[in-house]
Amino acid sequence: MHCPARDAGVSRATGHRYLHEGIDVLAEQAPDLHQVLQHCRREGMSHVLLDGTLIRSDRVAGVRDNGNDVWCSQKHNTFGTNVQFLSAPDGTPLWVSEAEPGSTPDITAARLHVLSALHQAAAHGLPTLADQGYTGAGIDIHAPTRRPRGQSEKALHTDTRTRNQLIRGIRALGERAAAELEQRRRAPQHVTLSPRRIGDIARAALVLNGIWK
Repeated sequence: MHCPARDAGVSRATGHRYLHEGIDVLAEQAPDLHQVLQHCRREGMSHVLLDGTLIRSDRVAGVRDNGNDVWCSQKHNTFGTNVQFLSAPDGTPLWVSEAEPGSTPDITAARLHVLSALHQAAAHGLPTLADQGYTGAGIDIHAPTRRPRGQSEKALHTDTRTRNQLIRGIRALGERAAAELEQRRRAPQHVTLSPRRIGDIARAALVLNGIWK
C-alpha cells in the first residue's frame, strides 16, 4: 500500500482507508444468493454447480481446541480462507459466500451459507451438482458416490459408476469459476489484509470481472 499511497500523494493510513472503501463499494454490488437462484430459474438453467476454494492469506494467529491452527487448511497445507461459490452450467461464477477459516471443510461452510437456499431451489426444479466433499449435504445436492473404504471404484455398481462419471464430467466446468475468481485478478491470489475481508474481496472480483449482468 505504501507505493500507491505515495504516488497518489496521500498518507499510508488514508490509502488503506480508500482501499477498504473501494472494496466495500464493489462488494455491495454483488448479487445475493436469492437473486442468483431466481435469475437461474428465470433463465431456465438445468442446474447450478457448487464448489469451494481456498483463497490464500498471510498467517494469522488462532488455534482450535485440538491444537490445529484455525486458519490453516490441512487439505492444502497453507493458510487462507474457505470461500463457497455457485456457478452456471457453463462454469460462469454467479455468487460468492462469506469467508470461513481455512480449516473449515467445504460441507461445513456450505451448511452455514448456502445449502438451505439450494434445497429450496431444488424444490422448484433447480438441482445442484457438487464434488465428493459435499457427500451428506442432502438428496438435492448431487455428488459422486464414494467407493467403499479400502476398495477401488470398480466395487461400485455399474450404474453408480456411470452416474459418478456423468456428475464429474458436468461438474468439471465449475473449475472455470474458481479460475475466474482467483486468476483474473491479483488480489484474490494471496491476500495480505485481514482474512475476514476475503469474502468481500472475492465479491469485488466477481463484480470487476463483469460477470453479473
